[in-house]
Amino acid sequence: MSKYNYDKSALKGLGVGAFLGEVKLRESKIAEAPAEEIQSIFNANIVAAELHPHYQHLKVSKVDAEPDGKTFTLVADKDKGTEHVALFRAGQYLSLVVRMGDKFATKPYTLAGCPSTEEYKITIKKSPNGYASEYILNNWDIGTEVTSSGPLGQFYYQALRDAKNIVALAGGSGITPFLSMAKAIEAGIEDFNLTILYGSKTADSILCKAELDAIKSDKVKVVYVLSDEEKDGYEKGFITADLIKKYAGDDYTLYACGPKAMYDFLEGEVKTLGLPKRRVRFEVPGENHSGKPGAEYKLTVWARGEEYDLKVRSDETLLHACEEAGIGVTSDCRSGICGWCHSRLISGDVLIPEDADGRRAADKKFGWIHPCATFPLSDIEMEVFPII
Repeated sequence: MSKYNYDKSALKGLGVGAFLGEVKLRESKIAEAPAEEIQSIFNANIVAAELHPHYQHLKVSKVDAEPDGKTFTLVADKDKGTEHVALFRAGQYLSLVVRMGDKFATKPYTLAGCPSTEEYKITIKKSPNGYASEYILNNWDIGTEVTSSGPLGQFYYQALRDAKNIVALAGGSGITPFLSMAKAIEAGIEDFNLTILYGSKTADSILCKAELDAIKSDKVKVVYVLSDEEKDGYEKGFITADLIKKYAGDDYTLYACGPKAMYDFLEGEVKTLGLPKRRVRFEVPGENHSGKPGAEYKLTVWARGEEYDLKVRSDETLLHACEEAGIGVTSDCRSGICGWCHSRLISGDVLIPEDADGRRAADKKFGWIHPCATFPLSDIEMEVFPII
C-alpha cells in the first residue's frame, strides 16, 4: 500500500484506454446521482429520535370501561407520520395534548400496559375537579386522534439504586405504573419482586382489578386495602406503617403513587420506617397545589412576539390561565419538577409552593418560573413558549 492508501496491484494490466473508460463510467454515475446534498446522520441520533420523539401522533384503537373511569388503548397514527410508538420503561408517563374547543391542556398520564412499540394503555378515573379528564372520558372514542409526547419520567426500577424487593403503595389511578411494572415482570422484561398495597374505598371501585388478578407470576403479589368496607381476603383501613411492615420484609425500596391526600398521610407513616432517602420514591403528584383564593389579577403573556392580555385568579396556576385562554404552553409533568414549561417572569410577584419548586438556582436568580406550579400575588407579565 502507498501513502495514498490504494492498491497498485488493482491497476496492473489496465491499459490507458480502459483506464479512461473507467473515468467516463464514474462521471456518468455521478451525473445520474441526485443533486441533493448528502446527509450524514449518526446511528445514535436515529436511535435517540425513535426512543425520545418530541411529539407522537396517535389514535384511539380501543376503549374499555373501568369502575369510575375508562382505559384507552393508543396506537401509532401512520397516516400522520408516526410509524410505531416509542418504547417505554414500566412506570413512565405520556404528556397528552388535549384540545377542548378553543382551549388547550397538556396532561400527564402514566402508562398502564406492558412496555411495547405496538401500543400504549392509559387509565383515566373520573375526578370532580378534573380539567381534562372529564373531557377525555366524555369525548374520546375509537378513532380519536391524539398528540402525545414521548415516554417521560424517572419513576421506574433501577437495579443500581433499588432493592430487589419493591413495595408499591397505590391509590386510585395511581395503580397504573405498578400494573405496568407487574406486566413487565410477567413478560420477563423486568427482574425484581413486586408487592402492591392498593388502597381503594370499596371492592367495586378497584381499577384494573381483572388485569391485576390475571397476572401469573411468583414475583408479583397484590394486596387490596379497603377504607370503607370489610371483606374477606382484603385488608381494612388505610395503608399504614404497620401494614407496610406486615408485607415488606427486611430489605426493600418503597414506591408510592396516588392522590395528594394519600401522600400527605403517607409522609408521616413512612418516616417511622427508617428507610434511607434513596429507598423511598414518590411519583410527582401532578397539579395538586393551591394558591391564595380571593383575588384576580391582570396577566400579560408574550408568546412568539404576540401579546395577550388575560385575567388570572390567585388560586389558579399561570399555566391554567393560559390554557383557558387558548394559549397552548409547552408543559409535561404539571408538578413544577420537569422544567418543560420553563418561562420568563418579566414582572410581578408570585407564589411557588416549596415542594413544587423544581427550579435550578440560576432560574431563581434570573427570574425564570415553571407556570404549572406558580400562582400570582400581583399583576403578572411573562414570556412563554407555545406548544406548536
